[in-house]
Amino acid sequence: MNETTAILRNTPTRKLFISYLIPSILGMLLMAINILVDGIFVSNGVGPEALAGVNIAVPIFSILLSISLWIGMGGATLYSIALGQNNREKAQSIFTQSFFLATFIVGILVVFSLWKQKEIAYLFGASDEIFPYVKDYLQIILLFGVIYVIENILSIFIRNDGNPKLAMLGLGVTSLLNIIFNYIFIFMMDLGVKGAAYGTILATAIGVLVLFTHFFRKSSILKFTKLKFETKTVSEILKIGLPSFIVEASAAVTIIAYNITFMHFVGAVGVTAYAVVNYLHAVFLMLFLGIGAALQPIVSFHYGAKLYDRLQRLLKLGVITGIVFGVGIMLVGWQFGENIVALFGVTSEEVLTYTTNGIMLFFIGYLFLGFNLVYAEYYQAIKKIKLSSIIIVARSIVLFLPLLWLLPTYFGSDFIWLAFPIAEGITAIGIIIARYRLKALKSKSAEPVLSA
Repeated sequence: MNETTAILRNTPTRKLFISYLIPSILGMLLMAINILVDGIFVSNGVGPEALAGVNIAVPIFSILLSISLWIGMGGATLYSIALGQNNREKAQSIFTQSFFLATFIVGILVVFSLWKQKEIAYLFGASDEIFPYVKDYLQIILLFGVIYVIENILSIFIRNDGNPKLAMLGLGVTSLLNIIFNYIFIFMMDLGVKGAAYGTILATAIGVLVLFTHFFRKSSILKFTKLKFETKTVSEILKIGLPSFIVEASAAVTIIAYNITFMHFVGAVGVTAYAVVNYLHAVFLMLFLGIGAALQPIVSFHYGAKLYDRLQRLLKLGVITGIVFGVGIMLVGWQFGENIVALFGVTSEEVLTYTTNGIMLFFIGYLFLGFNLVYAEYYQAIKKIKLSSIIIVARSIVLFLPLLWLLPTYFGSDFIWLAFPIAEGITAIGIIIARYRLKALKSKSAEPVLSA
């Protein structure tokens, strides 16, 4: 038993969770601030049309990132379970296969996206006015897209290898440098949305170099071995990581659906308002994902080590944290909504009013989002993929998409904002009902089923 596994087994659960949560949240918070500043810089330095153009490009990029999350989280879950079983060689092989599988698949998708760039942009809601901004931003991002995959994969596995602080540092360096480079490229060099893309790429490349220092750590188990794709391992990686793919891919679907719906029912004012709200949502979503990122490595390890009592305590800590964050974010939106919107340089009174009212409604969803995502992440981390996938698909597709059309059709355009909170609320109620109905299963098995 090496130092990392000893710490995971013996540290009190609250202390262990906090030791992973704080660096995870700080890293995600820096990324969130980076996203927010990125939007403010583009909006103020180039214009609201440029912000809308970048917002159109985001789903395309999100699909590529979803692939790296799919493989990264699937592989990392298996990696931590193998560590819990004291099987170092298997863990290292899983990492190697995950790393090269992700870069290979994303490489193919990048080539296809560059080839069909214009068709994809218009499919996702671009107009003739916005497309030039979409093209300028997306082309650069796609050309260097594999860098994001490498950063994502390394960050996930380094966290699972017992080094959450370095994972945080890598994300932090990327985020801070991105802000600096964006200011230089957009405001000082006047490169427009291309400057935003260049800044993001350069910052990410430096962040990757920071993460590579983990391989020089003496206690590190993580290392590359001879590449040999094993059908069973690859299949398990894809199966376990599927919920992470659905989370990221459904986020892209959500953005596309909202853009189309706002354009249909409200027009340009609605699309611009949603671009601002979506930037805020991306920021707060990072914090909830930070809770899941902190929970996954330690939950997977304890599941592999069959430490089920500690596993239950970790789940409860994650759920409480998610709910507290949700309440706090909702209150911030209600109290400071207009001030936050003003940061984006919105001068139109109509857009300002519509966006502020939208925040009041949209932010109700954060009451339930943390609860739902923590449960989804927990089930994924203990290989209960069906339960995790049901939660994610229910909240983001099955419930959300019909609500997005029905609410404005029958109740007016203001109700578009409520599709997200209602879908999340119904999902949370479903989890609670299922938890009580399946409690009987817990008594028949040594493993946890649906309890917190």
